[in-house]
Amino acid sequence: MDIYVNGEKKALKEGSSIAELVSDLGYENKRIAVELNKEILPFDQYVSKILTANDRLEIVQAIGGGQSDAFTIADKTFHSRLLVGTGKYKDLNETYLAIEASGAEIVTVAIRRTNIGQNPDEPNLLDIIAPDKFTILPNTAGCYTVDDAVRTCRLARELLNGHRLVKLEVLGDEKTLFPDIVATLDAAKILVADGFDVMVYTNDDPIVAKQLEDIGCVAVMPLAAPIGSGLGIRNPYNILTIVENASVPILVDAGVGTASDAAVAMELGCAGVLMNTAIAEAQEPILMASAMRKGIEAGREAYRAGRMPRKRFASASSPIDGLFL
Repeated sequence: MDIYVNGEKKALKEGSSIAELVSDLGYENKRIAVELNKEILPFDQYVSKILTANDRLEIVQAIGGGQSDAFTIADKTFHSRLLVGTGKYKDLNETYLAIEASGAEIVTVAIRRTNIGQNPDEPNLLDIIAPDKFTILPNTAGCYTVDDAVRTCRLARELLNGHRLVKLEVLGDEKTLFPDIVATLDAAKILVADGFDVMVYTNDDPIVAKQLEDIGCVAVMPLAAPIGSGLGIRNPYNILTIVENASVPILVDAGVGTASDAAVAMELGCAGVLMNTAIAEAQEPILMASAMRKGIEAGREAYRAGRMPRKRFASASSPIDGLFL
């Protein structure tokens, strides 16, 4: 059935309660107020109140500095625009501390390289990134064929009890780790048809990005630079073109090296940034995770504020009226 939340249509399963909707939107344990069909709903009725088709809700919260700046992927709302990976850390404790410092809500895991329950005698990543606290984003890291990528996503869905959100990457070769675009397009078509919500790693080609959106991918993730390179955004105008022509979230994926790179991505209008190596291989990973969080926030605020126009010549900032000349 369809309902309306803050003026936007949202699909919801029959029999859902206000409490379930609030949790799905990421507002659980937050101070909010809910208006249902122009009537304020007391907090103690959230669990018992069942939504019906065409219900209209307004959900508000008090925040400093203005309006909420959340974004949505596959009908789920997120407040942190920093997505982080789980590889290359020295141990699970460092992984946990870095994720906490980053403030990330979406955390990627590589199914074939990470134990998330399939090996019961080994340390389990889900012990530190519990699915009830984080959105787990299984990815197809290390896949070089359509078949491998599709099989890995289906394995992830089985391991995570029907989880549909996946990050698709089909690599072209081991040296560059650039995406194989033809294979990526083919795999995306199969996965979307199979009911997956696909976030897809691609190059910074605006034409390819639009093709992936048209296939039905819920987010497109162009690289900033080669995976693990730390080179920063090499083609900012390509990224800008992708953002300007997209109707799904665009998130920079791969190549970020430091907090200023993350800020640049956000200033270009990207919905978020996914990173792993930039944090895990920093001299102080936990401190870098905190820096990346601030870089994302600063870049996003700068984008929303609107930067001054670039000028060829100087323009004095102090008034010249009243000078003793």
